[in-house]
Amino acid sequence: MVAAAIAISQVSKHFRGNRGRRCKALDAVSFTIQPGEMVALIGASGSGKSTLMRHISGLVNGDAGDGEIVVGGRCVQHSGRVARDVRSIRTGIGFVFQQFNLVGRMSVLTNVLAGMLGRTPTWRALPGWFTLAERRLAMEALARVGMADCATQRASTLSGGQQQRAAIARALVQRAQVILGDEPIASLDPESCRKVMQSLARINREDGVTVLVSLHQVDFAIRYCPRVIALSHGRLVYDGPSNTLTPAMLQTIYGAQLEEAGLDEESALIAVPLTQPPAASDRHLVSASS
Repeated sequence: MVAAAIAISQVSKHFRGNRGRRCKALDAVSFTIQPGEMVALIGASGSGKSTLMRHISGLVNGDAGDGEIVVGGRCVQHSGRVARDVRSIRTGIGFVFQQFNLVGRMSVLTNVLAGMLGRTPTWRALPGWFTLAERRLAMEALARVGMADCATQRASTLSGGQQQRAAIARALVQRAQVILGDEPIASLDPESCRKVMQSLARINREDGVTVLVSLHQVDFAIRYCPRVIALSHGRLVYDGPSNTLTPAMLQTIYGAQLEEAGLDEESALIAVPLTQPPAASDRHLVSASS
């Protein structure tokens, strides 16, 4: 059997808040994502989306207990302990951050080539020596996200949307089988949002790469992701087809922050028909009111 792309079981996380109070960020979260899926993670600010993303990549460890995260058949963390070989596991996980994480003084091409460092010999990685074939691969990745003409520019001269597409190209040359996008369109204008989401959807469709992307804009989640997982106060409250979300469910998920998600109580959901509707499955649908 093919291993799940992402398998999360009973992951919880508490932080120390003001005055030493113990604050719950994740509450026994469990779900599975199969290879080749494109899934949106939604929820109000503070619901635990970014915290969960960092747990999946092993950047943050969960509470001790029964929690476990497995990516591509390899254990990232178990019972609050990150795997010793997590750096090796991360070579197969592309992470697209909200703030791009590009080196501004370097060219766009050099930033994209950095995605190969995990499999480049140290003697070449330290001085930044890349072969002609590697440079061609990076240029092809830039072309796929519509950024080939900007290869020689300094990254700092790019717009936010262009920087985000360069970050996606970096994940492409990394040969990541799973791409995590942590609010990748949160600070972008609508046209840039569309281009970034189209790039992720194309990679998912053409390369079979699994994509999990946290989004604040519900309409983009519905338009580009056949499946949606929703968090509220650290708990999983919905897991199912994006086109079955209702305004009532979203009101429960977002509460007073519903307008920030791009919707209001009277608006209809922008449910654009999917080119490949999600097939019926035995996914666990959690009541949004639970």
